[in-house]
Amino acid sequence: MDADQDRPLTGGDAPPIIRIRGVTRRFGGTTALDGVDLDIGRGEFFCLLGASGSGKTTLLRAIAGLETLDSGTITVDGDDMTGWPAYRRPVNMMFQSYALFPHLSVEKNVAFGLQEERRPRGEIRERVQETLDLLEMGALGARKPHQLSGGQRQRVALARALVKRPKILLLDEPLAALDKKLRERAQAELVSLRERIGITFVVVTHDQEEAIGMASRIALMRDGKLVQVGQPRDLYDAPSSRYVADFFGAANLFAGTVAGVTGGIATVDSGEAGADLRALCDGQSAGAAVTVMVRPEHIRLARARPAHANAMTARVGALSFLGSFYACELTLPTGKSVRARLSPLEFEAAGRPAQGDESHVWWEPAAARMLSQ
Repeated sequence: MDADQDRPLTGGDAPPIIRIRGVTRRFGGTTALDGVDLDIGRGEFFCLLGASGSGKTTLLRAIAGLETLDSGTITVDGDDMTGWPAYRRPVNMMFQSYALFPHLSVEKNVAFGLQEERRPRGEIRERVQETLDLLEMGALGARKPHQLSGGQRQRVALARALVKRPKILLLDEPLAALDKKLRERAQAELVSLRERIGITFVVVTHDQEEAIGMASRIALMRDGKLVQVGQPRDLYDAPSSRYVADFFGAANLFAGTVAGVTGGIATVDSGEAGADLRALCDGQSAGAAVTVMVRPEHIRLARARPAHANAMTARVGALSFLGSFYACELTLPTGKSVRARLSPLEFEAAGRPAQGDESHVWWEPAAARMLSQ
């Protein structure tokens, strides 16, 4: 990680509510977490993102106290939690399956944890109703889980986690069981809820769009390590490596070698593109092996070859209308595929290209970034 990532955002000068140092967890010969260092700020909506097997769920479970560490420490709100059992930690966890008791009503599902703590009945009743009202489920307290929709069951599971008033709420793929439309609505509800109640959310997901839509910051993991930590825009616009660029959103990637740098713009000799490319320079010097990244929304199409840098001939392939934009696959003379995302106005300006047409693609040098390979 770069120097900025060594100084994680934790809400101004406030100390982080979660401080993770040197955390390692092994399962036999497999290292699930490999010396992880991470700070999570009080009140953040923090996402652990990565492919299957990256270590994100193991890290979440380690914070919850459900994994025994081989080495390292986890501090929560100033207290070293290393070795503390899950029930003593000021956190609560909501699982992907929701794990509701099918024979209990909504109210009794939500009350279960407080009853286990032997809280007074009046306090339990008041806190359960308050939490259900917060999630707009107050009128459904007498129903059983099988009488609820998927979104309603998700709210019950969330209410059961929130009713104990944890300092930190841990969520493992909380929206995976929902359909697309309901998932998008649930994302907005979770963000709004976090803003209203002010506790820290730590969420595991493998869905990049879900992470972008919810997170204040994201940690991308790979092979048990943190690859890059930052705000969503940082990872999208300024990925630290080719892996991050390729994982975090769609990207066109061209391998090449820096031929020279003038005024902050590098010229890159790319055999994949079959031409010299120009891109923003991020400290690389002549002779460096780099990858030029261009997001599909920055690709432009034109009937005639434009007088721009990064202009080249392309053959239009698959073309899909997706409502707010057209997704277009193009092939350069070198055989390299390029993905473009055009607004309806841009599509019209490009002459309404059709599959099989010859066209020209181009992009502004400022829209391209160079990544070290």
